[in-house]
Formats: sequence, structure tokens, C-alpha cells
Amino acid sequence: MPARGSAEWKGDVPTGAGTFTAGDSISGGYTFKSRFEDGPGSNPEQLIAAAHAACFSMALSNILAQAGHPADSVQTDAAVTLRLVDGAPTITKIALVTVGRVPGIDQAAFTEHALVAKAGCPVSKALAGVPEITLDATLVS
Repeated sequence: MPARGSAEWKGDVPTGAGTFTAGDSISGGYTFKSRFEDGPGSNPEQLIAAAHAACFSMALSNILAQAGHPADSVQTDAAVTLRLVDGAPTITKIALVTVGRVPGIDQAAFTEHALVAKAGCPVSKALAGVPEITLDATLVS
């Protein structure tokens, strides 16, 4: 079954406002200021960041488990950068920062598995048009 979300915008872009829902428990509002001027509220790029962080964490946990090293936890932050490119708002970068608690593995192996997860998670694949997706992977004990 497909995942679903919806949004409604009312008014013009500078003074209007929108609302969105995703799944059963995610909803919020957004405005021009919350999207382009660090104003209060949410924005679509935050939803993309959360989706990417969630997908990546789950993919990495699965890869680690399949390699015989189930993770105690994988925590990922994603930062989505929106910039004007040729006058159009464009997502130019996504920075993934992940911290794993994984017994019995070293940093090099953790990094290798994280790179595989970055390349293979469905959200990473969907965002392949973003010019730069970086990864900082840290193993902690």
C-alpha cells in the first residue's frame, strides 16, 4: 500500500499559509517565513530531512544485522539545504550525520556499512538528483 501525505495552501505565497499531514500522527503548518526566513513552523525540507534520517537509520541497522552485528542503536540527523539556484529554490545539499552503538565492530567497518546504506536506502535513491549528499558516520561504545 502506498504511503500517503497531503497538504493545502491558502492565499498567496508571501502572506498565505499551508497545512500538511503525513500518516496518522504527523501534521503541521508552514508559511513563506517558516520555509525561507527561519520563521516559526515547519517546512517541506524538514519532512524530507526526517524521512531521509529515518530511512537511512533503518537501512543501516538492517545492513549491520545482516553482517552479524546488530546495532544497539543508530541515530541519524539530516540537514537539508535549500538555496536559490538561477533564481529558483533548489535543494542543493543533504548532510547525514549518524552515530551508531554497535557491539563487535570497528569504525572502518561501520563506515563501510554506512556508505552502503546511504547508497541503497529508498529515500537516498529518490533524492539522487540532489547535487551533494554527505555522510559523517561515527561509532561510539
